[in-house]
Amino acid sequence: MPPSPQNGDLGAKDDRSCVSPGFKAFTLSLSLHPLSFPMQARRIARELALLSISQLPAKQERLELQQLQNVVVAAVRTLTTEAQDALETASAELQQGSARLLTSETRAADVESARAMVNEAIALTQTAINRLGVSMEVPEFIQLANQQDVRHYTLEIIGKLKANRDEIDQILSTALVDWQLSRLAWIDRDILRIAVTEILFLGVPDRVAVNEAVELAKRYSGDDGHRFINGVLRRVMDQLKSTKQPM
Repeated sequence: MPPSPQNGDLGAKDDRSCVSPGFKAFTLSLSLHPLSFPMQARRIARELALLSISQLPAKQERLELQQLQNVVVAAVRTLTTEAQDALETASAELQQGSARLLTSETRAADVESARAMVNEAIALTQTAINRLGVSMEVPEFIQLANQQDVRHYTLEIIGKLKANRDEIDQILSTALVDWQLSRLAWIDRDILRIAVTEILFLGVPDRVAVNEAVELAKRYSGDDGHRFINGVLRRVMDQLKSTKQPM
């Protein structure tokens, strides 16, 4: 994960130590944040949008026909696919580490390399467990929210993002320093896109949108992902404010 262009989380708290690793997403949305029902629905909708956007249709007329069940299935499919990919990569890392140990004749450099591969495999396995845990919790937590509000805001985010993606991507590309938007991990790219969509097209206050993006990154991105997301969005906010200033 690239370092943050600027540090500081705009007041967002790191909740990762408050929950078990397998339930870092929707459990936080509901149990650790005493939100009003509309805010709770929007928080769940953001997460559903993040996890389902790549699998839902781009055309507005087809998107509007999607039922909440279709969105949930798409989100769960994303999580389980990520878990499968992580486990396959972990298996490959373990096999390489084992092979290196067997052929190393106990050379220190090879032992250290094998140890690094095993540690990477452990981290990937933990990621897979996290994703599977969240995928099993999604349907239950959807039942606890206002389903109509969740569906409406999820599809509103996705529709506005898809319709205005060129403009959104241009803003983000300008705000990125020494990075290309296309080279970012998909999860970071879509978290950034959702935040800009909410600010520009859904009337969400920029501070709220940034804090919500930071929370999403804490649950779904890498260890330093939330700092990176926060830094980029700070630059976006500065950029948008500068364009609004009178000449």
